[in-house]
Order: sequence, then structure tokens, then C-alpha cells
Amino acid sequence: MNRLMTGIVVFDDVEVLDFCGPFEVFSVTRLSEENRRESLSPFDVRIVAESLEPVRATGGLRVLPDESFASCPPLDLLVVPGGWGTRPIYRDDGPVIDFIRSRAGEVATLTSVCTGAMLLGRAGLLEGRRATTHWCALDWMADELRATTVVRDEHVVAEGALLTSAGISAGIEMSLQVVERCFGAEVAVNTARQMEYRWPTDNVRRV
Repeated sequence: MNRLMTGIVVFDDVEVLDFCGPFEVFSVTRLSEENRRESLSPFDVRIVAESLEPVRATGGLRVLPDESFASCPPLDLLVVPGGWGTRPIYRDDGPVIDFIRSRAGEVATLTSVCTGAMLLGRAGLLEGRRATTHWCALDWMADELRATTVVRDEHVVAEGALLTSAGISAGIEMSLQVVERCFGAEVAVNTARQMEYRWPTDNVRRV
């Protein structure tokens, strides 16, 4: 099986569920329910950071990256989470933005959760596109990303190979959409069932 190389970017003060939600979805996915315990996920998920030093997420959770920006292999899928740590990254336009910008052209699917969309915007990847973010940051997006159409009423906004999602838990539904795109509805529904997560019946923003 050719597994899809999946990178999830982390940084100090990243929101925990923003990256752990997608990690759970992609790591739990199986193409066959009959041999779930014996088989691998079709997604090869790597946690990627500027260095291999521990990252301290929101709430103090310490995360050990699998790859640095320099060592990260070619990716099929990139997930950019959000959290309070996106603010200084957005202002500085440094290594995290450089990594996102450099990898965006190689991936088949580019995604964000919460204010991770602001980092996509800082990298110039949302111009002329529809996008969303956490409800608290919608005005920030509208003020900063003038060439982006801010979507306020959808939970996940799909623009071809680009998917942005609302805040925190919305990354789970965004990731389930990716599973469905890649491997079909049955695999996606079974993934949600394994997680005991209610399969979404609509795409309306939850708050």
C-alpha cells in the first residue's frame, strides 16, 4: 500500500485539538474493518516542527516532533493548525511561514484548522479564495486578508485541493472530509464510527 505522507505542523502555543484531532482521524483510518488491528492507516502521519526540540502546546502539553522542517520528507497532505501561537508567527513571517509556503506547491491537499488559516494567508495561499477560521478570528481574517472571501457560516470550506475549517474541533470534520475524498464515504464513516464521533449531517458552523 502506498501510504499518503501527511505532515502536521506544530509550534509553541499550538491548540491541542487543532493538531490532535486530525492526527486521530488519519491514524485511525483503515481501508478494511475486518483486519483493523492488523493493518496500517493509509496515512503516514508525521508531526513536523522547526526543530526536533519539544514543543509546548496550549495548556502545557509537551510534544516531540517526528521531523524538523529540514528533515521532513515530501508530503502528500499538509495540515496547519491554529492556536495563540499563530499570532507571533503571523507577525514574524519566519521559518513556519517559509515551510508552509515552500511545501504548499508539492502537496495534493492543503488544509488548516482554526487560525492556521491565517498562516496560509500570510504565505499568500488564500488570495482570491474562500476560507474560514475560528469564529473569534473571522474579523481578523477579514481585516488582514483583503483578497480572501471570509466565509462565516460554514464549518469546513473546500476550495478544490484547499480545505480550511472553523475552530478547534472543526479539524476533525475537515479531516473526515479528506478521508472521504481520498478513500470514499464508507471508509470515512467507519473512521468516524471507530472514534465514536457523530457523522456530520450538514456543514453549518456550529456556533
